[in-house]
Amino acid sequence: MTDKYNLSNAKFGGGFSGDGGTTIGGTLNNYSSTETSKTLAHNNSTVKTILILAANPKTTSSLRLDEEVREIDAGLQRAKKRSSFDLKQRWAVRVQDVYQALLDFKPQFVHFSGHGSGDDGLVLEDETGNVRLVETAALANLFKLFATDIECIVLNACYSEVQASALAQHIPYVIGMDKAIADQAAIKFATGFYSAISSGESVEFAYKLGCSVIQLEGIPEHLTPVLKKKQ
Repeated sequence: MTDKYNLSNAKFGGGFSGDGGTTIGGTLNNYSSTETSKTLAHNNSTVKTILILAANPKTTSSLRLDEEVREIDAGLQRAKKRSSFDLKQRWAVRVQDVYQALLDFKPQFVHFSGHGSGDDGLVLEDETGNVRLVETAALANLFKLFATDIECIVLNACYSEVQASALAQHIPYVIGMDKAIADQAAIKFATGFYSAISSGESVEFAYKLGCSVIQLEGIPEHLTPVLKKKQ
C-alpha cells in the first residue's frame, strides 16, 4: 500500500466480488446486401453488454471474485434470452482500465466487484497492484459522460451506498451496499439479479429477486443492497 493514502479509518469489506456456423436444410432466402446489413444492424442493436470490473488489490482482504463472475455467467447461459446479452470482463482494474472499457464496449450494465471504503471512495488498483482510492465526485463525473448508454450500475462493494447516490444523479438505476456484505451474500445477490435481467425482467424486479435469493439462502443480509433511481 502506498504512503499516499491514509486508510487507518477506512472501512473495508468483501463485495461482489467472474461464433458462425452452417445450417443444413431449411429455406434459402436471397437478401440483397442492403437488406442483410439492415438486418444485422437491427440484431446487433438488441444485444446489451454487461461489463464486469473487478479489483482486489494485493494489500486488501481476498475476495471470491472469480466465483461471483462464474455464477453470473452460468446464470446468463441458462437464461432464455442469453443471446441478447454479451458479458465482458476486466480484472485488476486501474483508473485507465475503467474509462477505456467504457469507451470500448459502451455497456448498458456495469458491475463493479471489489472493496469499498464509504466516503473515502471505491478501491481500484494502481500500477503496482496496491490500493488506489477513487473519490465519489470523480466517479460520478466519469459516468455522467456515458449516461446515454448505461441503464444500470451495480456497485458490489461494501459501504458503496454513498457512491450509488451520487451516480444515480446521472444513471437511471444504481445499486450499492449500505454496509459491509459478505462474499456469500454478494454472490447470491448477483446470481439472482442477472438471472432476472437475462430473462427479460426489469431492473427493479431483478433487484428484488436478488435480495430475495439472499433471504431464501438463510443469509441475514437481504436488506444490505439498496436501489437508487434517477430523479
